[in-house]
Formats: sequence, structure tokens, C-alpha cells
Amino acid sequence: MSQKYPEAAKIRQLIEGSQKIIIIQADNPDGDSLASALALEQILGDLGKEPMLYCGVDIPTYLRYLPGWDRVDKEIPKQFDLSIIVDTSAETLLEKLSQTNQLMWIKSKPSIVIDHHGGDQRISFATVSLDADAVATGEALYELACEFNWPLNHAALHMLATSIMADSRGLTTDKTSARSIHIIAELVEKGVSIPELEAARRETMKRSSELVHYKGQLLQRVEYHHETAIATVSIPFDEIERYSPQYNPSMLVIEDMLLTEGTKVAIAFKQYPDGKVTAKIRANFGSDIAADLAAHFGGGGHPYASGFKVTESVQFAEIKNRCIQKATELLKLKQS
Repeated sequence: MSQKYPEAAKIRQLIEGSQKIIIIQADNPDGDSLASALALEQILGDLGKEPMLYCGVDIPTYLRYLPGWDRVDKEIPKQFDLSIIVDTSAETLLEKLSQTNQLMWIKSKPSIVIDHHGGDQRISFATVSLDADAVATGEALYELACEFNWPLNHAALHMLATSIMADSRGLTTDKTSARSIHIIAELVEKGVSIPELEAARRETMKRSSELVHYKGQLLQRVEYHHETAIATVSIPFDEIERYSPQYNPSMLVIEDMLLTEGTKVAIAFKQYPDGKVTAKIRANFGSDIAADLAAHFGGGGHPYASGFKVTESVQFAEIKNRCIQKATELLKLKQS
């Protein structure tokens, strides 16, 4: 049995006994979830398995610098042996599976969760759940690969490095451990080029003149609360429809919002015609309340990067006010 991960033996047993394996991301894919899914696809393929990639939503444009993003499907095949859910432990983030009645297929087969978020949320139907004390899901996958002598081809190595660099913000978050840094060094020794990964990422960050002008409009709409401690911006559905095919509007400005003097937390809200509201949360170093704030509204994520969605019939203004109030409470607790 693994000394690092007690769940490892069961994970290995399930994978060895399966042929067709679905790799599932949550409905809010990010750099860690997509890169770890693509790395796992490569590993399973080299093990002679038949991996398939699933996500309930379209992969965001800003992630499409990762080769293989276009293999991610929004449909679950009817014939499979096992599912592996990466980078999430919250069932609420698998809403699309429920809406399309595909969740019952997943529940009918064995399921593995490989995550690193911690907290109390768990996927109830999982056969085995690995919640690693790691900066990224890719870090946990690398540890499993080393223990089991799984093959790591060039693409898998690059995806594992991308996963770790994405969720650690370039090895700068406080959850980045010495082991995280050692793993990146080992990946570089195996042939990964960090400058090459960064160049590919920056290439997709180039934006049209229309998006540049729209970013300016969003920044002009940023609101500050409790002096400048909390920054918020609200994005209506007509703008989501217009600009999302080019770039996620939230991601256009949320990092800039964190650069305001005195700002500790930035929140980007999206409003939908059916009443649904989503929120993307980012926090500056020392104000790691993002995960707790998201969890209060049924979401999840990391201490510095998280999100939630509200589908109940509540006015947007009330959700926004509740979010600001809770963020204020959490920041006060951090200071006390």
C-alpha cells in the first residue's frame, strides 16, 4: 500500500480491471482540470486503455493552447467500465451530467475521484476518493505515476507541468510545497520546457481590438466595497453571448482587479436569463478566503481561486450583497 496515498492500491486495481475509461472534468474547467485530464488520457492510452474525455461545457478559449482540448466531448458514451473525476470533489460542479440524465450512467459504474481541494465536500457515489495534499491534481497524478511506474510520454509530462504551474500560479501560492518545486524540476529533467509552455499560453492571451476595448469597459464598471478591500464586476448575459466565444469576460479583468491598491478579493459575477448567477473569485496573498466564500454558496475551489453558481430564484442584487457581506466577514476573521 502507498505510504503517501492509502487510496492508491484501490485506484490501481480499478484502472487495471477496466478498459474503457471516461475522464471527467467539472462544469468549470480550468488549467489544472484540463491539463490533468489530458495527462491522464496519455497515461491510460499508453497503458493500453481506451480513455475518453468529458466536460459538460465547452472548453474556454483561454485554455485552447493545450493540445488535445478539442478531444473533450460533452456526451458520455453508453459503454464504459470506469470513470475518473479529476480536480473536483463537489457534486454541484457536475450539474450538466444531471441535467442531461447522464449522471445515472456514471453512478452505475465504478468511479474514482482524484482531487486536491480538501474541505468537507465529497462525491457520494465515488468508489474511491483521493484528496491529495498537493498544489494541483497534476501533482497527485505524477506521484501515482511514479509509484505505479506508469508511462509518461512527452505530452503527459508537459500536461503535468502545465497543471502544476496553472494551479500554483507559477509556483507562487502558499500551497506550493518543496515537493511541488521538486516535481517541476524532475519534469524539466525529463524534457519539459517551461519557457515553451509559457510561450504557448501567452500566444492564446492575444486579444482582438474589440476585446481590448471591451476590457476597458469592464474595468470602468468595477465597483469597490469596504474602501477597496473587495472589488466586484457584473457581466450581463448579452455580453456573455457576445464575447465568450472569443474569451471568458471574467478572465479578461479579474487579475487586473486584484492589482488595485488595498484590494484583497476580486469577484466577477455573470447573470443569466434563467436567473442563474455564477461567480469567479480570486484573492491576493494573505487573504486566502476564496474557497470558504465559494463553499458558503455551494461552490468550491482553492483558497486563492474558486467559484460558485446559484440557481435558486433569488434576485441578483441579493446574491451580490450576500456575497460581499460574507467576504467581509471572512476577511475580518483573517485579520483577527
